[in-house]
Amino acid sequence: MSEPDPHRTAALRSHIRESAGELRGIGLEIDRDPEAIDRWLHLPVVDIMRKATVPVEYLERPLRIDGHTYDMSSCLEHSIAIEELSYGDAGFMLACPGPLMSGVAVAALGDDKQRQAYYERVAAPGSTWTFFGLTEPEKGSAAAELETALTPDGDGFRLNGAKRYVGNAAFAQLGVVFCRRAPGPLGIEAVLLDTTAPGLRAELIPTVGLRGARISAIRFEDVRVEREQILGYETLKPSRRGLVGAIRTLQRFRPVLAGTALGLVRAVLDHVREERPGLTGTDRLRLDELVDALAALRHRNYEVAAAIDAGRTGADRIAGVKTRAAELAERSTLAAAELLGPGALLADPLLDKLYRDARAFEFMEGTGHIQRLAVFQGVLKGTFLR
Repeated sequence: MSEPDPHRTAALRSHIRESAGELRGIGLEIDRDPEAIDRWLHLPVVDIMRKATVPVEYLERPLRIDGHTYDMSSCLEHSIAIEELSYGDAGFMLACPGPLMSGVAVAALGDDKQRQAYYERVAAPGSTWTFFGLTEPEKGSAAAELETALTPDGDGFRLNGAKRYVGNAAFAQLGVVFCRRAPGPLGIEAVLLDTTAPGLRAELIPTVGLRGARISAIRFEDVRVEREQILGYETLKPSRRGLVGAIRTLQRFRPVLAGTALGLVRAVLDHVREERPGLTGTDRLRLDELVDALAALRHRNYEVAAAIDAGRTGADRIAGVKTRAAELAERSTLAAAELLGPGALLADPLLDKLYRDARAFEFMEGTGHIQRLAVFQGVLKGTFLR
């Protein structure tokens, strides 16, 4: 991809910032009742999420702003869009229908027929929620050790196992599940599943924050899987399927998740300014330090996202922006609770929600420990600080 066009990214940011302005109050409603998203599917921001990462050839009306057409295939543009939506409300944004992570997995691994079937469905009139099933109850971030099994059955397969902490799975219509067909990393496959398949059961997991994400648990009991549901089965070597697709999807989405956290940080700091416009002394210094940290990290995240678009950035720098953004979200909400005074979390529903939501980012798309290992490996190799 060529160097980012500043006029193009500025037009995108301005358009979404205007559209996301109404989400703050709605986000509190979604926090109380995540299914309330059904009452807001007419909003322009929902249409943006429906279309994000869907190729323009599948869209009747792609997102067009000031003569530019956007499909969010650019990591930089996707990160900017999600940051602005998260500034409105991260929970609302995650409650929206659309391809999200499963779409990136299908784009990375699927053959032409699989991509066409998937994108035609998510782009069809109406609302289609999707899910990305990687994490397992006993394995956490150890994706290479997953145990959900894909076993031969006649001319197809049977899927058995469980996934946990999967966004929107209890309400989705289709999604991508990573499973094991054979021992070792080359034995991992990604399969495209319809949630109406017999033997697939998903249920909501109660959460403290980011309730709009509707985090779910899934069980698979003898779910029938045809060969054509295995992404890339006919076109890719085993070394290019399965786990490779999971890693590529996570790396592509980590700057987007960082953007989600940074949008929340902006919302927190602006809320402090609005509630206490006359901060002085050490309180003012503390807020200014957070504002500076946010500006630096936003710039770094855009650099990493643009480098991903250009095919230049490794896992260490991607991990660095994700874990720093998650840390800054927690620091900012802790500071806000102290700067707004005793009882602020009880008296201020918005601050309470932002405080709870910020705790989720540490665990999304790889915990901080996993990210720090990637950074450490980059330091040893001399690539992280170069």
